[in-house]
Order: sequence, then structure tokens, then C-alpha cells
Amino acid sequence: MEDFPIEPLARRWAAAERVVVLTGAGLSTASGIPDFRSPGGRWEHYRPVTIQEFLASESSAEAYWKYKGETWDVIRQAQPNAAHRALAELALAGRIFLLATQNVDGLHERSGFPPESLINVHGTDSAVACLDCGARGPREPAQEQWRSGIPVPRCASCGGRLKPATISFGQSLVEADLRRASEAALSCELFVAAGTSLVVGPINQLFDLAAEAGAATAILTASDTPCDERADFRSRAPVERTLPAVAREVTVVSSRA
Repeated sequence: MEDFPIEPLARRWAAAERVVVLTGAGLSTASGIPDFRSPGGRWEHYRPVTIQEFLASESSAEAYWKYKGETWDVIRQAQPNAAHRALAELALAGRIFLLATQNVDGLHERSGFPPESLINVHGTDSAVACLDCGARGPREPAQEQWRSGIPVPRCASCGGRLKPATISFGQSLVEADLRRASEAALSCELFVAAGTSLVVGPINQLFDLAAEAGAATAILTASDTPCDERADFRSRAPVERTLPAVAREVTVVSSRA
């Protein structure tokens, strides 16, 4: 379905015991964080540095930090938008069983989304990890090193290279997170993909897992996805408009029950 009235999705959402949501970069564009794949997105101006390149080459590590250093201030100053807040409201009302996000901006956490129902599939930019001793810490001290002219910030404990605690290209996802998300998708009654193009694996496989297990599916994103023709509900309207409308209608439908 190409686009849909809000009420049918809201009725399905209100009736479901388990709703699983997958979010992507399109959820945060209204907060001023540009996405990756759309025209004008980040990948038009930046070649991703793989974890193997980061480890093997100081110049690659410097290039990685140049990109991450420049984008951190944008992420740090961004605020959750209406889509983030709507999802947090739904979760706090018990209407979201699990949310898996591909985003590393921390806006779900800052919206008040309950952390026990959230998986950061690709890690977070708000922390750093030492690639030598494994120590983790908040981002800002490392960012201050970078701003002071240290091209690759160093661990205070062992002097090893620090890296934002995100999953880089070539780096494995956290197996426990994948397993938890997959199990939730297999047992959910409604699967909602919001602001994601559903092309990044393996997390995009959640859609197929849920659909093949019999769940209703909704795709709320402006871009085309490979799953469009199989979705029960499909909207290309801005998610920061669609999700608040759905959340309001879920409340209305629930009050009638």
C-alpha cells in the first residue's frame, strides 16, 4: 500500500501485545542530523573508514576522527524531534515491546525512551572505547583532545587509540543485541520500520523475520525500500508528522476499548 489513513495502523498498534520498531537515519533528519544515503547525505562527502583501516594506519585513524570530530558537535546540539517523542510516549504507555535503532546519535535516549526496551544496533557516538585496553568513557574528554589538536585521542589509562563506541564498517555487531532483536521480531504482532531504507544488513532482516512469522508490517519512511511491496502499511510522509499522529490515534483507540 502506498499511503494509508492513520486509523487502520493505530487500530492494529493498539490491539498488538508486542510491537517491534526499527528506526534509521531518516528519523533524525528533522533534528538537523543529515542521513547517509539520500541525495546530499553524508556519503556524498565522506568515504567510510573501516575498522581494519583504522587499526592499520594512523592516517586512516586521523581521517576517521576528522569526520567524527566534525559531526559530533552537530549530534551533541541536536534535540529529539516529534517522531522520537512519539515513540517514547508509546513505549512508556507499554505500546512498544522493543525498539532497535541503527542510529548512533543518542536521540532516543534523550527523548526519554525507556533504555530497557532499546537496542543501539550500531553503538553510540556519546561514548568512546580504547582499542587496546577496552576501557570505555564519555565522549567529551576525547573530543576535547581532538579539538586541542590531537588528531587521534588517546586513552588516559594505557595511551591506546580511542574510537567512538560505534560499530564501524568491517566490525561485527554485538551478537546478543542481534539475537534479542531477532527473537522479538519473530514473536511480534506488528513490525514498524521508521526512517530506515531497510538496506543495511543484517538488521534489515528483521522485517522478513517478522513478516514470515505472521506479523503485520508498516514502513514509514520517505525513501524507497526493497520491502515496499510487501508492507501492510506504507507511508512516505515525514515521520515527524506521521508518528505523532499514530501515537495520538493509538491513545484514542485504546480509550474506546
